[in-house]
Amino acid sequence: MKLKIKTAVIGSTGYTGLELVNLLSKHTNVKLLYLCATKKIGKKISFIDNRIKKKLPKISSINKIDWNKLDLVFLSLPNGKAQKIINKTFYKFKHLKYIDLSSDFRITNPKIYKDNYKINHSAQKLIKHSLYSISEFNSNKVSNYRIIANPGCYPTSIQLPLIPLIKKNLININDITIDSKSGFSGAGKKFEKKFKHKNLYYSTFAYSTFKHRHICEIDQETFKLTKKKIKYSFNPHLLPTFRGILTSIYLKKKSNVSLSKIRNELIKFYKKSKFIKILKLNSEIGSGNVLKTNNCEISICETRIKDKIIIFSAIDNLVKGAAGQAVQNMNLQFRLNESLGLK
Repeated sequence: MKLKIKTAVIGSTGYTGLELVNLLSKHTNVKLLYLCATKKIGKKISFIDNRIKKKLPKISSINKIDWNKLDLVFLSLPNGKAQKIINKTFYKFKHLKYIDLSSDFRITNPKIYKDNYKINHSAQKLIKHSLYSISEFNSNKVSNYRIIANPGCYPTSIQLPLIPLIKKNLININDITIDSKSGFSGAGKKFEKKFKHKNLYYSTFAYSTFKHRHICEIDQETFKLTKKKIKYSFNPHLLPTFRGILTSIYLKKKSNVSLSKIRNELIKFYKKSKFIKILKLNSEIGSGNVLKTNNCEISICETRIKDKIIIFSAIDNLVKGAAGQAVQNMNLQFRLNESLGLK
């Protein structure tokens, strides 16, 4: 008999929540029992997103959930909200698993979390029960944890190309420039209020160039996976396009290392990874090829400066950068094929 994961999505009407519901509605091993939000209660989810064709439960309040009926809860909420819900239910419903798409369980040090998000962590004792998971780095660990912290979109696009190269000591880690450009959906549905004066539908906007919230996430995970501290600047931008991320990483390779060796190392590292695509050297790259997929494309390019190279990575911020990776982590959490329900 086929496993059916009885699931709730809390925060089902934001950009990421809708993307998640759309993916889960087509997943053969998922049964969606609750779609929760604070607005549009009683409405059909297809009223908000006409991509979703399957008959699903109407949008309801979180108060309507019977937690005993669930195997898994996805939380796609503003920072600070998921930790409170998990804290209330974790010990009472010991069978229950969680995938949190906010920052609440990404940062293992509560002080660093507070410094970056201006929120006191209310579930500090649960951090040890959580795992930050870029799926390709944690495929053998995810099923051991009840709480999965789904990574941020920018850190995903940055760590996938960098981690294998840092591990193999192929690049200079003391002077890296990272430039990431994202569609405006990365700022959430409330971006119009936050960036009202920037006219984002028609302009490119650089923001948080000194201390973006994702920097602590990149620092933490890079050190955890490589045992090395890297020195870098991170410059994010929002583009007048809805979805997609293109990250450009400017760095120096070791003088005795060829571009081919760098590419071959990435191919070797990701040989069992369905969603990581290493392009030919000096390939042109854009986010268009990965839109609405869980793929990450990576291109290694030479420059006119000796040993200076640019590594580009492209993902869909709503899929591999959020909902798709959450589904990938769910598959691993329940010991399914990690590519189920994804393309």
